[in-house]
Amino acid sequence: MSKKNSNANLRNGFRNFKDLSLIFLNFKNKLDRLNKKSYTVAVSGGPDSLALAALSKAYSHTKKTKFRYVLVDHGIRQNSTKEAKQVKSLLKQSQINLNIILNKKKITNNIQSTARNIRYKILSTYCRKNNINSLLSAHNLEDQVETFFIRLSRGSGLRGLSSMNFLSKIDKKINLYRPLLDTKKKFLIKISKNIFGKYIKDPSNKDFKYLRTKIRSLKKPLENSGIEYEQIIKSINNLAISKATLDGYLKKIYKSTIKKKNKEILLNLKVFKEYNREVKIAIINESIKRLKNNYYNPRSKKVQNLIKKIENKNFKKSTLSGCIFTLKKDNLCLKVEKT
Repeated sequence: MSKKNSNANLRNGFRNFKDLSLIFLNFKNKLDRLNKKSYTVAVSGGPDSLALAALSKAYSHTKKTKFRYVLVDHGIRQNSTKEAKQVKSLLKQSQINLNIILNKKKITNNIQSTARNIRYKILSTYCRKNNINSLLSAHNLEDQVETFFIRLSRGSGLRGLSSMNFLSKIDKKINLYRPLLDTKKKFLIKISKNIFGKYIKDPSNKDFKYLRTKIRSLKKPLENSGIEYEQIIKSINNLAISKATLDGYLKKIYKSTIKKKNKEILLNLKVFKEYNREVKIAIINESIKRLKNNYYNPRSKKVQNLIKKIENKNFKKSTLSGCIFTLKKDNLCLKVEKT
């Protein structure tokens, strides 16, 4: 398809449907406010990421913003390499050049979580190599609700239940933006079909060995009981407001509690023990983040188990997220675990 025809196809794909035009306008307003010169777009081949690719390409016709499109192939499924090439071919029809990066690390345990972490590391490395500090992902409204239920099932507190933010940090330099977080999946499917004609179906989305798949199957029963996802989103947003208030309070606590000295972090143990559980969890997470530049918190249950150990009078040493926790005089000392 010629460049002229592909551009017209993109424009018409949104103009011909009022609801899709509104989604593009919402997307455009968000990127206008960000006002970045360039982005990396995370692509998987599913309807969500293909819709994000189409929206990004359409946006590039309105502003001189550069987008680079990247797919990470983990090679987990037998046909993953073939599917990646199919996605590249689909995007090429709309003058979108897809970069495919093969993950060479074997993934054997906790497949979805490990693959996600590796994917973000690969994408952040790609961003740095190309002097890009902004990454776009296609997380949508359904993803937000599913994340809420996953964290609820794991006993998460306020910080976890407020779910995903529009902006997260992958590391000190790379920002992750989720411009479709308030968009229903059905509209993203519609965009993908209108622009590209089809999309790749991930068989793991129907595999009930994964918790997210089990939670996804609850949507219809919930709706039949009168519980709509939009109602749950309102609760998530209210929790996010409460979290923002808590974050302001926590910043003051971090300043007085967390001290970084050379390659270790010291926490005043007596002061630490006086705080409630939620604050203790936040202090541990923030300490790990500052020590390792790790922007993904360990699971709440693991942090709570660590706190129980620390508060035991016989505590001497423990590890979490690649950090060693020991006692140093009246302080809790954190060091990076040697590998």
